[in-house]
Amino acid sequence: MCPVDRPIYLDNHATTPVDPRVLEAMLPTFTVMFGNAASRQHAHGWEAEELVTIAREQVAALIGAETEEIVFTSGATESNNLAIRGVAIAHALRGRHIITAATEHPAVLDPCERLKREGWDVTVLPVDGEGMIDLGALERAITPETTLISLMAANSEIGILHPLREIGALARERGVLFHTDAAQAAGKIALDVNADHIDLLSISAHKMCGPKGVGALYVRRRNPRVRLEPLLEGGGHENGVRSGTLNVPGIVGLGKAAAIAREEMREEAQTLAALRDRLLERIRAGLSGVEVNGALERRLPGNLNLSFEGVDGDSLITAMPGLAVSTGSACVSAKQEPSHVLRALGIGDERVRSSLRFGIGRFNTLEEIDLAAEMVIEAVTRLREMSPRLE
Repeated sequence: MCPVDRPIYLDNHATTPVDPRVLEAMLPTFTVMFGNAASRQHAHGWEAEELVTIAREQVAALIGAETEEIVFTSGATESNNLAIRGVAIAHALRGRHIITAATEHPAVLDPCERLKREGWDVTVLPVDGEGMIDLGALERAITPETTLISLMAANSEIGILHPLREIGALARERGVLFHTDAAQAAGKIALDVNADHIDLLSISAHKMCGPKGVGALYVRRRNPRVRLEPLLEGGGHENGVRSGTLNVPGIVGLGKAAAIAREEMREEAQTLAALRDRLLERIRAGLSGVEVNGALERRLPGNLNLSFEGVDGDSLITAMPGLAVSTGSACVSAKQEPSHVLRALGIGDERVRSSLRFGIGRFNTLEEIDLAAEMVIEAVTRLREMSPRLE
């Protein structure tokens, strides 16, 4: 999709290009079907409201939810904050204990840390060397004061998939609400909020070939009905949970992206996994000292996180101007801090600094994967030859 003078894009965990079919669905909402969905007194508003309703149905269908359980937000960060703080404050009289994990995204860890400063008790579960939590440790962490468990569906750096169904069953058995940050998972793996006993689920459009600046929060309405304290006041939109004029173009894009993912997810996952395995095979055939970070078998189909012995990750990126990859989460990279995810796996600082995250997406081709592998092999070999330490 990109012009030939642009780098090969393998950073699809940071963001994805908008699918042309999504863009096509959005375009009329900017110039023709531009109404405010809250304007109930004329056809322009009715038309916009109908578009939002269709998108709500499309998002709900992707995760097995009911239409009225979808709340539109500005993205997964807002959805995570609304889920965590909204539940914590609404249920404060019952208990002030929240459970999460060390490998969560900052959009989960930071609101938990803020609640801790405000008097809540927060348990941060460790993970093993492959990035997995211990279900026994989770069960032991639950107390009579626990109101929420927040564990992501798929990790943004190492792609590890948590056992949602087992976590949800445990939470339901103990009467605790279960929230999952599914920003990386939605549209890439099958999610069923009822079978998985999920009470709140966060989605971001731009992680699945939709537009930036829009997302959704699934909020269970029955068995149990989840109560939330809103973060934003001013108009009572989205049934009073999230005030603010609805981003109709973005919502239409999110809905179309969800509909495409629902139809094509299974076949696309097989394609992405095959491309990922080919990339790993080619890199390992040309280089020694390559380590996979996290369990290879239980991860997102398009994710590969590798450490290259004796090579600094940032230097490696600089040495490959024709390849767009990252050293970790875009949010963490923006802070120029070592990956908290890899550190949580018990990986030493040297190996952490030598890591790269490859995110393969819908529009990557076999030719791009082979060329990317060649670039990595050439750059790592050159950097190792230049390193006095390795000599």
